[in-house]
Amino acid sequence: MFDILVYLYETYYRPEACPEPAALARKLSAVGFDDVEISEALVWLTDLTAMAGIEHSLTAASTGTRFYVAQEQDVLGATAIGFIQFLESAKVLTPLQREIVIERALALDESPVSLGKLKIIVLMLLWSQGKEPDALMFDDLFGSDEDQAPRQLH
Repeated sequence: MFDILVYLYETYYRPEACPEPAALARKLSAVGFDDVEISEALVWLTDLTAMAGIEHSLTAASTGTRFYVAQEQDVLGATAIGFIQFLESAKVLTPLQREIVIERALALDESPVSLGKLKIIVLMLLWSQGKEPDALMFDDLFGSDEDQAPRQLH
């Protein structure tokens, strides 16, 4: 599924450039992606887009501290939680975006979520909202880490 998400990011600079889901599924299949992975990716992306659209209607700012319940700690792991906190303190993520990232990570069938996959979730959230991290943050999002080789994007 994450290969499809990265492919979408690389192929469609803005989410508005993506074709409708049925046409996109056909294009992804023609490129060689598995039908099950395509279906999973489209459902995951549709849920992300629905959640990301909520932010535009909310203007409240949070100045509190986020505490993670045991289930979130188990699924995310210390590395992912630390990275999310770093992104929020660097003003890459708003508190609402942080919650969307956490929800999308919890939607995966993986525990703990790898840092590489978490970085893709963050990138796809920003992409779905038409935002792009600055060059230094982009390098941090896609620098090499222990479970993933560096990627070339855009």
